[in-house]
Amino acid sequence: MKFKAEIDVMPHAALLDPQGKAVTGSMVNIGLAAIQNVRIGKHISLELEANSETEANEMVETACKKLLANLIMESYHFQIKSI
Repeated sequence: MKFKAEIDVMPHAALLDPQGKAVTGSMVNIGLAAIQNVRIGKHISLELEANSETEANEMVETACKKLLANLIMESYHFQIKSI
C-alpha cells in the first residue's frame, strides 16, 4: 500500500526561536502589530510503501527520530493517509 505522511517539526516551546522572533518584529513594519509570538518550523511531506498503516507509522516515526527532527531542540507531529 502507498501512504503519504505530512510531518511538522517545531522548536520546543521552551527554546528561543530567533527566526520567529525576527519575523514577529517585522510584522510591525508591515502594519501587522497584532501578530505576535511567531514560531517557525518545517513541514515535510513524503510518500512511502508499507504493508499497513501501522507499519507506515513505525517507518515515519523512525525517520523523524533518526533524521528529520533534532529531538533535543525540536518536537514533531505527523499524520499518515493512504493514497
